[in-house]
Amino acid sequence: MIQEYEKTVPKLISFLLVEDDEDHAQLVMRSLVNHRVTNRIDHVKDGAQALDFLHGVGQFQNRLLPDIVLLDLKLPKIDGHEVLKRIKEDPILKVIPVVILTTSAAESDRISAYENYANSYLVKPLEFSSFYKMVDDLKLYWGVWNYPPSLGKELGKE
Repeated sequence: MIQEYEKTVPKLISFLLVEDDEDHAQLVMRSLVNHRVTNRIDHVKDGAQALDFLHGVGQFQNRLLPDIVLLDLKLPKIDGHEVLKRIKEDPILKVIPVVILTTSAAESDRISAYENYANSYLVKPLEFSSFYKMVDDLKLYWGVWNYPPSLGKELGKE
């Protein structure tokens, strides 16, 4: 009975957006909110904040873990490669899907991301309409079709 109910009720996904470019962040957040695929979008602007958020440190001690992390690579303080590496080395965080959302099409960045278990690697198009379309497709796949593990709880609390 519960399984049948779950199939008919749309799931709402929580995202952690790690993005230092405010225009890109606003575009991604607007797209996710406009299409109602999320019940929460948390946004941090650098790699240090991302790790503090994920580990529940300081101002983020009462946060809920996201279902999906959208991670830029070119970040202040701690770059996205290091953030990805630390997420995937953590026994609790490693199951959270991480989607790289970056301007870098460099082969070395792609190889490094996948070597550190990125779940997807997307290069931001320069043209606004293409970028919006990509975010829309990202939202459809990761927010509607994909079923990530349920980790929307505080660390150490069931």
